[in-house]
Amino acid sequence: MITKITGRLTELSETAAYLECGYVEHEVYVPDFVRRQLGPKRGEEVTLRTIEFIEGNPQKGRLTPRLIGFLTPVEREFFELVCSVDGVGVKKALRAMVRPVREVAAAIEEQDVKEITTLPGIGAAMAERIVAKLRRKMTRFALMPERDLPDGESPKTDVERETVEALVALGHSQVEARKKVEAAREAGAKGRTVETLLTEIYRLGRA
Repeated sequence: MITKITGRLTELSETAAYLECGYVEHEVYVPDFVRRQLGPKRGEEVTLRTIEFIEGNPQKGRLTPRLIGFLTPVEREFFELVCSVDGVGVKKALRAMVRPVREVAAAIEEQDVKEITTLPGIGAAMAERIVAKLRRKMTRFALMPERDLPDGESPKTDVERETVEALVALGHSQVEARKKVEAAREAGAKGRTVETLLTEIYRLGRA
């Protein structure tokens, strides 16, 4: 089983990354949130943590081995958990994973079915099955430490992380708290302490 592949990123399509490894080029399927992070790395050497699956219809004899790639082992583990839910499967999970792992995990942990249904291809019934099976397994993914964040994704500062925790303590969900901090930063909030950032969030009318 191939669990890691390293090569020069030669091309990105909507669904796959193409890695040149010596004289061989490999096609590796990637979820959208991984593809976006790989965008600036064209022409560079990258390493993807991979899982294998067989694509095709065995009754028609058309079976093709495929690789799916992630930037960290944590992302790969999360994807495999999602695939374990009845009715999800590899193709549906690939289509659905358009947002960072920690955000999806937080929504599952908080049983936020409405938030989960915003993922492509995930309806209400499917979202409820995902929550029922996975919500008790999500804490470590929802609280991914900075060192586990993918290289292409900007990490939150300690102030932003602690501000999220403060908003949660005030009664907001993890997903809501993250969105408020991100929206405030995008609006120009400059707070360098938890207290000043919270003040700016409230002043901007985002709390």
